[in-house]
Formats: sequence, structure tokens, C-alpha cells
Amino acid sequence: MSGRGAVFAEAMSGHVRLKGENRDRAVRLDLRADADRGMHPLRTTGARLTGRVRIAGRVDDRDSQGELEISPVARRRIRYRLTFTGEGRRIELDGWKSVSARRPLSSMTVLPFVLYEDGARVGEGTLRFRVATSLVPFLASFRFPRREDTAGLSAPRWKGEPGRTEVWYSTLTDPDTGTGVWLHHELTAPHDGSPPFAHGWAAVFPKDGPVEHVRFGPEPWTRPSAGFAARGIVAGPERLSGSAGAFHWELTEHPTGEPLYTFPRWSWRRALLPASQILPAVTATYDGHLTYGERTLTLRGAPGASARIYGHGHARRWAWLHADLGGGDALEIVAAVSMRPGLRRLPPLVFLRLRTAGRTWPRRAERTALGWAGAGRFTARIGLPVWTVNGRAGLRRIRVQVTQPAERTLSLDYTDPDGAPSVCRNSEAADAVVLVERWWGQWRTEARWELDGTAHAEVGQRPAAR
Repeated sequence: MSGRGAVFAEAMSGHVRLKGENRDRAVRLDLRADADRGMHPLRTTGARLTGRVRIAGRVDDRDSQGELEISPVARRRIRYRLTFTGEGRRIELDGWKSVSARRPLSSMTVLPFVLYEDGARVGEGTLRFRVATSLVPFLASFRFPRREDTAGLSAPRWKGEPGRTEVWYSTLTDPDTGTGVWLHHELTAPHDGSPPFAHGWAAVFPKDGPVEHVRFGPEPWTRPSAGFAARGIVAGPERLSGSAGAFHWELTEHPTGEPLYTFPRWSWRRALLPASQILPAVTATYDGHLTYGERTLTLRGAPGASARIYGHGHARRWAWLHADLGGGDALEIVAAVSMRPGLRRLPPLVFLRLRTAGRTWPRRAERTALGWAGAGRFTARIGLPVWTVNGRAGLRRIRVQVTQPAERTLSLDYTDPDGAPSVCRNSEAADAVVLVERWWGQWRTEARWELDGTAHAEVGQRPAAR
């Protein structure tokens, strides 16, 4: 899919009367709409909705999801359908603005809605778009990003060269139990020209028990047309399935954002750096099930993401973070010391990409690693159980602190293409604090996120590296 899409943010507030209550409760929606194609007034356009739903005293869900149908002429309506969680229950909101030529302003700014739980009506109310306070931010939020053809981003990159590693990995968090999940699929082409092999692992990070994992492979590599496939284990576009030991999984992936190039875009297309990493979609949700031993996770709308790595093997030292910030926002960090001569003695180079409200900061990935135009090079202090990243670009600066508690961290060792061992210490149930500040004559907080057990993080090194 190529061409221009449309992204915008909308805020509405109002009241709802819940079933069994004799008073109204205040409601507020802060939504982001993401359409794959530009909007045209004479046709129907669909868009994905993400954002925050608040009902006073009952609901505060930052990860609501749904659909928007924009059809002001063809169907004379703009329909909103959202699913969110309140007090452990899944609730659906269904409402539409009835567009009228006789009263265009009120019909485009008033949203009557009904709330449902398990198909039964549990409340109804009205939301309003406040023109005086919301129109300017609404208009300023519009973006028309170029939509890439992302189908090829999951296809294998390896073309037979020795000394290469290619990775497909997915990480997610079960919203009901807080359990983290890691599915790692890897192709290794040894440096000495030996036959390539496929291997990987699956791991779960439950809140109420120890980390459990299983490995699979090595298996002969047979190049699939898309994604990873080896002995019944598949990691392809929108599907993750497999069986290894006591682990069995069957998941459907629903991408909810545009691609995110953690490294410079050209580094993925031309493979000029020692390695490069991308997310075909900056965020995604997962449905399905994963069984390990006698326990089964049933996943519905589990937030997470899938990523790709291609390069010459693992770094000398590295740290990685994926933080789902809610509402389609996310932070991705890779900080690494290269094995290349001349680079291995440098401090970690940081590649940091913050996606909020459809925008990516800093605008160029090179900026955090090299520093220019009012930005110093970003710095990382890599260690365990705590590691940090700090930096400034333009009028913003960011401070990130990641904590990987030992009881929620899994240590795994494996072999690089050159035959040297590597070890990673991964937690799909890490904690993170992200602080973004903006310069307004002095540094003032612009945004702050605290992730309690829902950050995905890793620290690794070649054991001989110091």
C-alpha cells in the first residue's frame, strides 16, 4: 500500500448515565485517528482509533482501540466504535454524528453514544467537540504521511553471504495478567561458510511466578517467501505460531502504526552499518493463545510490537528498550558498542526514536548517535539492574531509566556468526520512567510516563567484552 494517508487527533467531552445510576458522570475522549488513505468528502473513509477514555470514578483506559467511519455525504454520518476496559470489564462505545446540511456545526460536533457490555446496553450519553478550545489543536494535529508498502519488510533479507544474522522477534504484554511474552526467531549464517541454520526461543514473564522459556532448533534454513519458517514455527506478516517442548502458541498480529526505523532508513535498505533494526509497525495488538506447561494465556488486544534485525552479528555491548506508551505512542531505543575496529573503543552509540501523536522525534535517527544542530550526542550508561539514556535534540531533552529486576530477567546465551558466544539478559516485564522536557526559558516537563512491569528491555554483551 503506497500513497498519502491521514492522521489527526480529536478531543471530546460530555456526560454519560450508567445503568442503575441516577446521576451523570463526566466523560472525556482523547483519540488519535489513523487512515490508510486521504479523506474525501464524497466517499467513505475508514480509520483506526486509539487513545484514552475517561469516565469519572469508573474508567481511565489509555489503550482504548476502535474504528472510525468518516462518511459525511455518502452515509451522512461519522461513526465511532471503541473498546476499552473499566474495572476489569470490557466495554464498547458505539455512536455517530448525524451530519446535516441544515445544522452543520452542531451535527459535526455532537456525538450521541451508547455503551455496551457483552451486547447489553449499560449506559448512554453525549459527547461534544468544544470548538472554542479544541478546534485549533484539532486542525494543527493533521498530518498526511506517506504510506509505505510494508509487505516486504517481513521478507528475508539474507542472500547467501557468510557471517550474517537475521532476526524476527515479537514482544507483548497480556493486559489481563500482566504477563510478558517474547518470541524470538533467528537465522544464523556462520562466518566460515557452514550451512545456515534457524533457531530461537519462546519465553513468558508471569507476574506471579518465575520466568519460563523453551528453545527450538537449530534447523536447516529454507528461505520462505515472507517472514521466518522452520519446522512448523512461523513468524510472518500478522501471524505467529509454533510448538516447542511444552510451549504452543497461535497468535494473530494487528499492526496499529506506521513503520519505525530505529536506525537511519538508508541503513536498512543498503545494509551499510554493522546492523540495523526496524519495526514494520511501531505498535501492534495480539489475539490468540499461548500454552506453557499446564497454563494457558488467552490474549485479547495485547499491546506489543514486532521488530526486525539484520547485520553481521551482535554488538560488543548493547541495550534495547521498547516502551508502549499508550494511545499508539511508543519509544524505541538501541544503544550499542560495535565490534568494528575503531568503533569498539567508543562509548555506546544511541539510536532513540519517540513516536507521539503520529510524529517521530528526533526527525533523523542519526541525530541521537552523532549529534548536530543544537543536539549533543545522546549518552547511555549500560548496566544491570538499571540502565539509563539521556539526550537533547532541539528544544527537547529526554531522560530514560530502565530497571530489569533479577527475578523478571532471563539470561540466554547463543553463538554469533563468527563462532564467538554472546549472552543477553532480557525482561519483558521491566520498569521504565520516561521524562520529556521542553525549553520555555527553562526546562519544563512536557510528558512523563511510568511503566510498571510493561516495558520490554534487554542488556547484552559478548562475555569477553569489557
